Amino acid sequence: MKNLIIASTSTIYKGTYLEYLQQEIESLFKDAQEVVFIPYARPGGVSHDNYTKMAAKAFGKMGKNLRGIHTFKNPRKAIEQSQGIFTGGGNTFLLVQQLQDTKLLGSIKKAICNATPYLGTSAGSNICGITMQNTNDMPIVYPPSFNTMGVIPFNINAHYIEPDPKTTHMGETRATRIKEFHTQNNIPVVGLPEGSWLRVSGDTITLKGNCSARIFKKGKATYLLETGSILKL
Repeated sequence: MKNLIIASTSTIYKGTYLEYLQQEIESLFKDAQEVVFIPYARPGGVSHDNYTKMAAKAFGKMGKNLRGIHTFKNPRKAIEQSQGIFTGGGNTFLLVQQLQDTKLLGSIKKAICNATPYLGTSAGSNICGITMQNTNDMPIVYPPSFNTMGVIPFNINAHYIEPDPKTTHMGETRATRIKEFHTQNNIPVVGLPEGSWLRVSGDTITLKGNCSARIFKKGKATYLLETGSILKL
């Protein structure tokens, strides 16, 4: 049975890293002593070691050991034997390229489908979707494919922001970009705002957090999914 937390972000305003998710993470990884960390997205270009240290500090507060995948001699075996997996945020293009080049994407999907608990934040959530095509990130590298794990039947737009009717900014909104996506693609998209996450338990997907999520389907009017609701597409 799939057991995931798919979070829009790792940190909310005035909070520390993973602080707002601490109780949820403790519940997700309640049976895990060590969690494997995927630092490949490298936010701001931080090294794998430094990114792992930051994440390990947060997990240490929960009494959990966190070990970076880059420190294992056999990363695929580490995923197969892991008690839990956490993929952090950063650049989704880089993350997907690294996971495809190392052939770990399929291993992580298999582990998730075999009930290994998984936490994703931002880029680590984007890869749970069918493709990575609704990321907000710059294409700093070119992955072999935009296809990702497909452990949920839609794509994620993390850090989603509703259009502000009072703004004088003339740039595209997230909603506009997702509408453009649907001129060429049929995949539903969930606009997941800061401080919200999806709790996946088997085939049940529940929106949690402080904000509603915007649901986009090709040829259909968008709608808001209220927090606490079960997502059905």
